[in-house]
Amino acid sequence: MGELSNSQPKAPYAIREEPLGTAKHVRIVGIGAGASGINMIRTLRRNMTNYEHVIYEKNEKVGGTWFENRYPGCRCDIPSHNYQFSWRPNPEWSNFFSPAPEIEEYLSRICEEERMMDTIKTRHQVVGAWWDENRGLWDLSIRNLETGDEFRDQANFLVDASGILNNWKWPDIPNIKSFQGELVHTASWPKDFDYTNKTVALIGNGSSGIQLLPAIQPDVKKLYHFVRTPTWIIPPRIVSMMVMGGPAKDILSQIELDEKENFTQRQIERFKADPAFYRKFVKTIEQDSNGAFALILNGGAAQAFAMSKVTQYMTAALGGDEKLCKALIPKFPLGCRRITPAPDYLEALRAPNTEVITEGIAGIVPEGIQLESGEIIKLDAIICATGFDNSFTPRFPIVGRYGNVQDTMKTETPKGYMSCALAGVPNYFTFLGPNGPIGHGSVFTLSEHIARYIARVIIKCQTEGIKAIVPSDAAVADYGQHVATFMPRTAWASSCKSWFKGGKEDGPVTALHPGSRVHFFHMLERFRGEDWEYVYDNPTQNRFWYLGNGFSKRELDPKIDGTWYLEEEADRL
Repeated sequence: MGELSNSQPKAPYAIREEPLGTAKHVRIVGIGAGASGINMIRTLRRNMTNYEHVIYEKNEKVGGTWFENRYPGCRCDIPSHNYQFSWRPNPEWSNFFSPAPEIEEYLSRICEEERMMDTIKTRHQVVGAWWDENRGLWDLSIRNLETGDEFRDQANFLVDASGILNNWKWPDIPNIKSFQGELVHTASWPKDFDYTNKTVALIGNGSSGIQLLPAIQPDVKKLYHFVRTPTWIIPPRIVSMMVMGGPAKDILSQIELDEKENFTQRQIERFKADPAFYRKFVKTIEQDSNGAFALILNGGAAQAFAMSKVTQYMTAALGGDEKLCKALIPKFPLGCRRITPAPDYLEALRAPNTEVITEGIAGIVPEGIQLESGEIIKLDAIICATGFDNSFTPRFPIVGRYGNVQDTMKTETPKGYMSCALAGVPNYFTFLGPNGPIGHGSVFTLSEHIARYIARVIIKCQTEGIKAIVPSDAAVADYGQHVATFMPRTAWASSCKSWFKGGKEDGPVTALHPGSRVHFFHMLERFRGEDWEYVYDNPTQNRFWYLGNGFSKRELDPKIDGTWYLEEEADRL
């Protein structure tokens, strides 16, 4: 453990006249009311006392990415019954992969039924945060997006749940704003955008692009699909689970689905009426999904088998078309880019009104897109499915002990402590920061583990007289060294353009955890106090001031079992 040195003369030490376990009052400010922010509300409610909590959310409704993404075909690529909170199971998901409006409605319903809206201030955006070392507080600037007014707030702890797939950006194409037709980004889809019978360009074949294309292809007059990098398109997930022979194979044979992977009404009723079977189904699908990490490890039998099967599938789905196979089937390992199921995508590429273009774009002209060859493709609309700013650079200044985090993230390889905290930024925690497990399955259960970890740290500060806590530079450097040394074992570090590497073809993997999903959960189970530096509330900086007046809250609070140590569970570590 460590603490910052203080050159000021120490005041005489005095006993804290409160029992051990007394929690000081703290104010916690959260940023973002997506799945992570919503879960943080519940975790704090269940585990903390003597605190106040407010979340500032820039949108008019909760839901985060599931409120913002409205493009046709938008859905989750994680099985529905695992893309939910463990504490709020929903046996009524309509499809094996939930459509976006259903997920948004699920999150909104939770906030209403759990009475969380009193904690959340919508249409409010944090625009600046400055750490005050003397006071041990964050000074915050908040903008009311309804009125445009700004006001100040303060917090003992700042919890950033704004998300990595949130800050969308236009592609870096010359003169993109010169286009005279309709210019649309999938992450900001206009409600009134009508693509029917129009000549449309779709730029990008990441997760959004491959969901959108089959949804709009039947209705457009002509669809030009611009593909810069091949991508692995896996067979329908249920088929994949059956072929790979994992734990889900047997239970999937007992599930009723139609040809579009919608659960039958009878199946939904069985989930509701038989909680034991439903729980077995959820846990089995979760266990199967957790096994995907083996596919990422270079040179393994699982990866070789999967690549062979996916190549066969893509070739068949593309009808053996030599041009399409060359353009779309990668040479790089499976997993270098996000592995994505894409029902009907490959088939839609063979439709008479679809044309795949792999030639580079020279720029945008008023009437459409100019290729590097000089050819101009005339268009009514350009749709950019080109992703987000994944640089980990905050949208607003976050000024800690070493200056503005924005400057650091722009000039250095992003590094963090177990994805949850940053060096030199006290009392600041983040969901899915640098090298977080964003590609490791459901963010809902990930957020539960991260929220519990953050809450444990805050409770430690509350009850042990800690004013400021921050991971040491040495701990962050060591963790970064481990990440950098481990990643070449994986397909993630292979040569391909990927947001895992900040949009680069080659470079450090900054967006993923160095291990499996279960590895991440295991890592966060224990707080490593030796990795952190502390500033204490008491003037003498005595670390044992929190021991107080000799009594314990456990013997003074009538709501607490004062002889808990006699229970059978007491000897469990």
